[in-house]
Amino acid sequence: MQLKMKQLTLNISENKFNAFLEFIKTLDYVEVPEPDKKTLSELQNSLNQVKLIQEGKIEKQTAQDFIDEL
Repeated sequence: MQLKMKQLTLNISENKFNAFLEFIKTLDYVEVPEPDKKTLSELQNSLNQVKLIQEGKIEKQTAQDFIDEL
């Protein structure tokens, strides 16, 4: 039998985050999923590209070029 779960979003001070995370992992009724490392890596690459575009170091891609790549 699979239990229904609810999701909660919390804002926690950066300096207390790791301690809080370790605490909630000890609770048997709380599920803390591990992040998907591939997705995080792809997101970081995308953010880096946006930064380079904002700095003018790489050109923006047109919508048509994007569609053509698909």
